[in-house]
Amino acid sequence: MILNDLCSYLDSAVPLSFQEGYDNSGLQIGFPENEISSALITVDVTEDVLDEAIRLKCDVIVSHHPLIFGNLKRLSGSDHIQRTIAKAVKNDIAVYSAHTNLDVISNGVSRKMAEKLNLLNIRVLSPLKNRLLKLVTFIPEESLEVVREALFAAGAGVIGNYDRCAFVVNGTGSFRGNSHTDPYVGKKGQDHFEKEIRFETVLFSHLKAKVINALLKSHPYEEVAYDLYPLVNENIEIGLGCVGNFDKPLEEREFLEVISKTFKAGCLRYSGISGKKIGRVALCGGAGISLLNDAIASGADAFVTSDIKYHNFFDAEGNILLVDTGHYESEKFSTEILYELIRKKFPTFALRFSEINTNPINYL
Repeated sequence: MILNDLCSYLDSAVPLSFQEGYDNSGLQIGFPENEISSALITVDVTEDVLDEAIRLKCDVIVSHHPLIFGNLKRLSGSDHIQRTIAKAVKNDIAVYSAHTNLDVISNGVSRKMAEKLNLLNIRVLSPLKNRLLKLVTFIPEESLEVVREALFAAGAGVIGNYDRCAFVVNGTGSFRGNSHTDPYVGKKGQDHFEKEIRFETVLFSHLKAKVINALLKSHPYEEVAYDLYPLVNENIEIGLGCVGNFDKPLEEREFLEVISKTFKAGCLRYSGISGKKIGRVALCGGAGISLLNDAIASGADAFVTSDIKYHNFFDAEGNILLVDTGHYESEKFSTEILYELIRKKFPTFALRFSEINTNPINYL
């Protein structure tokens, strides 16, 4: 297949519009029209990973962390990023990354952490806001099914674990076309009344162009009437972090041992032991200390994340057990998410997990 097939799918499955403003997810290196036959999946793109891809004849690397973050002003090989980019270009290896957008999707990094701990009743810790739109349009009765199917196929109508969600009301529409029109029903220059369906559904904002295009193509009218409203509803299945419960609460020391073993942490940093059992756990892959108040508000007994600064441990104030498992350790399972996503869409496409441990931190 061509690289654009893979990129287009990942761009929609892990929407680029979900990434943070500082991020640089998506295709970073490569020509979309190039043929690809196999991919190497990794957390980070390093020179060693590039050498591995060359040895295995993989023509695309799919990573969690982007190779290119800031503005690249030169390509002189003066640092590891420039050398890696140059090696990728020289060997015609594409690089695609899904970073903070992979964090917020419903089956993202934090949920994978929770699943590895066998937590129950998992939900999003900090739901994504201001990303929903409501679409209202008016469809002649005989065209309802055609338009409805087109809108759902474009991704509209998803609410949590439900899809094809909509509301319909019967009514009567009226219009009059001028001398330049070619009306689907009625006659130009005359008032016309038509039995129509008021059709309402919801969509994520990043699907706006795709859904409206589907509406205009499937609707029979020459001029399609529709309204789009921004919604303040939270996306309860999409957002940063997650929280869930153990089947049976654990003693704090036992909990820390489970965390260390599950994430193969070389070193755990944690706040004071209080003697309270751990039954409810909040997690956020990567640097998630900004969600500490959300974790406390959720009723979690412990919050597991990474990159916690010295003074942040004071902020726990005995309200919650704060655990830093390491950045790489908290996101290492992102490769499994990427593998599952790609395998679902392209079951015969060759995929390999990188065997390179890209964690730049060593422990003594």
